[in-house]
Amino acid sequence: MFQYRKATEEELRRLWNRTIRMHPFDRRCRAWKQAFLQLNRNNMGATFAVLHNKTPIGEGTLLFSPQADAIRGRAWLADNTHTANINALRIYKAYEGQGHISALIKEMEQYAAARGFTRLTIGVDANEARTRAIYRHWGYTEFLGEAVEDGDTVLYYAKTLSP
Repeated sequence: MFQYRKATEEELRRLWNRTIRMHPFDRRCRAWKQAFLQLNRNNMGATFAVLHNKTPIGEGTLLFSPQADAIRGRAWLADNTHTANINALRIYKAYEGQGHISALIKEMEQYAAARGFTRLTIGVDANEARTRAIYRHWGYTEFLGEAVEDGDTVLYYAKTLSP
């Protein structure tokens, strides 16, 4: 049985602990774990999970505040009022291509709209043509601009949410 919903702190810890185990030499993972836990505690964002039999297998985070580390200072991506940013979409390899991230995105969009957000933004690596096509299919068609992050060019798109 699959569920798509806002993650509990314990589910978020489990997701990040697995990521840390998978990348034991990447020091950034431990820092990101703490950053995302704090982000959820401070209501600067909300992480959502794909659960399979109550086990988290995927995630995505809505960033509300331009003070969130991943988008620091870029209010055009999230302004804490009308615009929020979808960030850190991931699913375990065994579950890719089964529609789980699409279902999670719908849940995230509904959550954002229920809280008064009218627009969502999302970023994609410029080299990821397949992912860009998926985002367009979801309605993220308004090109906002690009930024270089960790040496990669990221393209940003927006979608206006239906009331």
